Amino acid sequence: MKRVAIQGGLGAYHEIAARNYFSNEDVTIVPCITFRDIFEETKKDPNLIGIMAIENTIAGGLLPNHDLLKLNDLWIVGEYKLRISHNLAALPDQSIEDIKEVTSHPMALMQCDDFLDSMPRVKVVEHEDTALAAKEIYENNLKGVAAICSSHAAELYNLNVLAAGIETNKRNFTRFLILAHKEMLADLQKDNNINKSSLVFVLPHSEGSLSRILSVLSFYGINLTRIQSLPIIGREWEYQFYIDLTFSDYNRYKQSIEAIMPLVANLKVLGEYKQGKNIDIENNEI
Repeated sequence: MKRVAIQGGLGAYHEIAARNYFSNEDVTIVPCITFRDIFEETKKDPNLIGIMAIENTIAGGLLPNHDLLKLNDLWIVGEYKLRISHNLAALPDQSIEDIKEVTSHPMALMQCDDFLDSMPRVKVVEHEDTALAAKEIYENNLKGVAAICSSHAAELYNLNVLAAGIETNKRNFTRFLILAHKEMLADLQKDNNINKSSLVFVLPHSEGSLSRILSVLSFYGINLTRIQSLPIIGREWEYQFYIDLTFSDYNRYKQSIEAIMPLVANLKVLGEYKQGKNIDIENNEI
């Protein structure tokens, strides 16, 4: 039995990603209100696994979540890329003409701009979570209100899907990180061929400091797949860099890390894991 902490309520996209990642195992979901709560819950239970969104192909990186990775002790043990398909859902006796208000998480609302523009008389209300928005409609019997949520959430809270696939961009993917204490690595990665890692480090505020790092990685045949810079609070115009690397030779990768060590400060390996595939909600590979 795997216990997995997610941000959001049951029916959230985090739950879908967790169940798909552990598709051949029994999973118990531990809902958390915030991403920070995921880390707090895992401190209480060393066997609890976390799952956290880190970037979206439309909205970009979830910047606060990068700092959570750096400041906590959980290790990235895997990743899962989920195609996000949004639905407009309401109580079973409602039609789309009855809807006066649409509620959902701000990111979900933003991803459905074109559809919402086709309903100009509808009030758009931000909610803390897609699934909890659906749950609120169900529990409070809210007529005239619809949620933008997953089909799983609609089914879970007995709502009728009034319109499916309403996201503007169908290439809408979110990448989730699977997080665990290092003591769980042997169990969670026993079948994995590790070919990806995530790092964070600080560079000196000097000319060419980043290009030197990239040159070293290129020399060792390491592919830089993502780079995200964040300011260092209290140190004006200085930045920390979060990078994702892929590689085919683990030994060469380790050599590259040793080679960049003298060029950076405060380097932390956030995880070494198997690169995930792009999977849509129906488990079809893209």
